[in-house]
Amino acid sequence: MRQKLSGWQYFVFILFICLVFFQTAYSQGSWNPLFRQTPGDLVSVFFTSSDKGFIGGDGGYFAFTTDSGVSWTKMPLNTNDNVNEIYFRNDDNGYVLVGKRIFITNDGGKSWWENRVLNVGDFVEQTPEFLSVRFADKKRGWIVGSVTNKEDEVVDSIVLHTVNSGESWQRVIVPSEKKELYGIDFIDETGWIVGDEGLVLKTEDDGKTWTKLNVGTKVSLFNVDFRDKRFGIIVGSKGAILRTENGGLTWENISNPATKSLLRVNFINDKTGWIVGNEGMILKTDDKGRTWIKQESKTNEAIYGLYSDKRSNWVVGKKGLILKLIR
Repeated sequence: MRQKLSGWQYFVFILFICLVFFQTAYSQGSWNPLFRQTPGDLVSVFFTSSDKGFIGGDGGYFAFTTDSGVSWTKMPLNTNDNVNEIYFRNDDNGYVLVGKRIFITNDGGKSWWENRVLNVGDFVEQTPEFLSVRFADKKRGWIVGSVTNKEDEVVDSIVLHTVNSGESWQRVIVPSEKKELYGIDFIDETGWIVGDEGLVLKTEDDGKTWTKLNVGTKVSLFNVDFRDKRFGIIVGSKGAILRTENGGLTWENISNPATKSLLRVNFINDKTGWIVGNEGMILKTDDKGRTWIKQESKTNEAIYGLYSDKRSNWVVGKKGLILKLIR
């Protein structure tokens, strides 16, 4: 016969359960909204320290904080094109993609200068748009995006490569079937590009050759994050999460709570990562992407941008939305 708990034992048991619950809740943290800085959509966020960060979005909006988001200072880029991505390869050297332009800093964002990537006449009655940038090391970097016609229809892909830290860029032809390219990631000489209609390209020779991978889906794929040359995650429309542990030779479609587009993924170590997307979706994993748990974002609006590291976690989205994870 099972022995009944005494009143004191029962009290201790309940107290233990409560402590476990609150410890778990605290470790997960809470996403808290900050004052909205702009009525337009925010698309990208990047922090170079726990205090210093940058946000950007519609209409060329670009701003920075030096007090961990308590206040933001707008920095004009003299353009009305949308800021699509903010990326720093270290604390000093950063890149901002704005339409068909790229702005570069080498002093931690105190000053920015426009890099003339394309020559007049490179595209006749067509408009390129840069969507993602990554660097493999100090000098070698990549930009991916698309080319549209006057009707705003995608007519070609665009891939640019630099070997001098972004001072000059050369266009590279890849087997993209002229589809829109959304995201790129690099580990040393190995890189991956993701795009429309389930497109995934891989290189193992620093972009000299690219191979199309079979990932088992035709949905649009928006972002990719590899921790090393073997383990990586891709996210896309219809709640798609693709996971590989062999560099992309095979992919597993991971079930999760999302049914709408997932737009960004970022890991802070080999086990812990976040994904964000439409309808306020924030997902977290602590088991290397095998399972994903929905977090309370306190919003139903689309989340477009994500930044996370061991120090801080930030997301930005529709109508100037800014959320900070309080741990």
